[in-house]
Amino acid sequence: MFNKVLIANRGEIAIRIMRACRELGVRTVAVYSEADKNAQHTQLADEAVFIGNAPPKESYLNADVLIQSALDSQADAVHPGYGFLSENASFAAGVESAGLTFIGPSADSIRAMGDKAESKILMKKSGVPTVPGYEGLETFADFKNAAKDIGYPVLVKAAAGGGGKGMRVVNEESELKEAMELARSEAQNAFGDERLLVEKYIADAHHVEIQVFGDKHGNLVHLFERECSAQRRHQKIIEESPSPLLTPELRAQMGQAAINAAKAINYHNAGTVEFILDSSPSSPLRHGSGQAFILHPSSFYFLEMNTRLQVEHPVTELVTGLDLVHWQMRVAAGEKFPFAQNDLHQHGHAIECRVYAEDPANGFLPSVGRLLQFIPPQGPGIRVDSGFAAGDEVTHHYDPLLAKLIVHAGSRAEAIRRMKTALDDFIVHGVITNIDYMRAALETDDFKQGNVSTRWVETKFGEWTPPQPDLRSLIAAALADVVFVGGRAQPAVSNETDPFNPWKGTGNYRN
Repeated sequence: MFNKVLIANRGEIAIRIMRACRELGVRTVAVYSEADKNAQHTQLADEAVFIGNAPPKESYLNADVLIQSALDSQADAVHPGYGFLSENASFAAGVESAGLTFIGPSADSIRAMGDKAESKILMKKSGVPTVPGYEGLETFADFKNAAKDIGYPVLVKAAAGGGGKGMRVVNEESELKEAMELARSEAQNAFGDERLLVEKYIADAHHVEIQVFGDKHGNLVHLFERECSAQRRHQKIIEESPSPLLTPELRAQMGQAAINAAKAINYHNAGTVEFILDSSPSSPLRHGSGQAFILHPSSFYFLEMNTRLQVEHPVTELVTGLDLVHWQMRVAAGEKFPFAQNDLHQHGHAIECRVYAEDPANGFLPSVGRLLQFIPPQGPGIRVDSGFAAGDEVTHHYDPLLAKLIVHAGSRAEAIRRMKTALDDFIVHGVITNIDYMRAALETDDFKQGNVSTRWVETKFGEWTPPQPDLRSLIAAALADVVFVGGRAQPAVSNETDPFNPWKGTGNYRN
């Protein structure tokens, strides 16, 4: 096992990795920008290294500084977390060239899946079903002809990158040129690569992904699925496992397809193969070759592969009983992954809600400010992964994710009930959050029945009105503001964990 690991990330994922390192007896090195000099992850690490100004390009995206920081601190491995440089093949190669271990897949594997156009071509060759579409297009005429052949609506998307960046839905030919220009500009800014591809847009799709895991000895398995269809602006907000849509037969089919995808690039470590699934009949779609595609209840198509640890990995951990970060480090250090596919099973049901500092009633705009109160819920079957504490500042520099709230229970219905209770108990004052929004989503018949597509938020649950805060919430918020002294939030009541504390159940307040 490694002696010391530099974590090339920030926030909750940096803390998640630090805890795994501590359990394995590994020392940790945090990195931080000017905006993060007092962040929680810097305080929990054994060492912390300043890497630059707040803009990511000057700090968390500066590969040379990160690698040099690892060398200067005498770390022997680098864990990239997710986001930032986690799927940057040049960074992974640079870490290895410096004599350090990159805790993740090889640079070649990252490179193979980093280009969405090339990865689709590779998947087709490997027998993995892909969305009908075209890659390698250059001119507007090329895109126009391709879109006409596929049939509207189509999706114009960045050939490099992911996370919803550089994507535009085009419903008719008159929208195509502007969509291409916008997608190209966004792709260039986000990934430094303006290339685009076009594919059929499946309006009522479900987003189901398969966790894969492999070691350097050729062992490769899947760790089942995560249902990720509840999204806003192509970004997930609620994930769960098992998916309420999958039959055992479809689960096995998708799992094997994910393994085939990973084998095609000699994959090791943690990765996720993402698919879109259409659960209702549809008319035939035409591919460029003239082949007809029929969507039916078991239709699924390769979307992309994330060559890193996913944000939503905790739901897989809870239903499988495996610690993915532990195993990431252990296989990176050369250990064999000891489980065969038949050894792995799903137990119970897990749901994750991403708690964001954002305003769902105002286009999900980020909310910034100081956290006057931040009291996560506790209790059986409840897990909270967060990089914040009361008194911390939520800035505009980084993703507004405050915490990941994860619950586990014996059944899906029990998990939904547990999540609603946990959301009720999550107290945040100082910024607007999506807590009330997610609780309302869980209350809908659509969610209870598993009838949530990737367009559900915008088409079925977009017109949402936040509830008015009750008197107790207003008083709690006022007290939190009053007792905030000297840049630190002091508890309004001496024992906030006391179950009889009247402020414990105040709910969350939108200011």
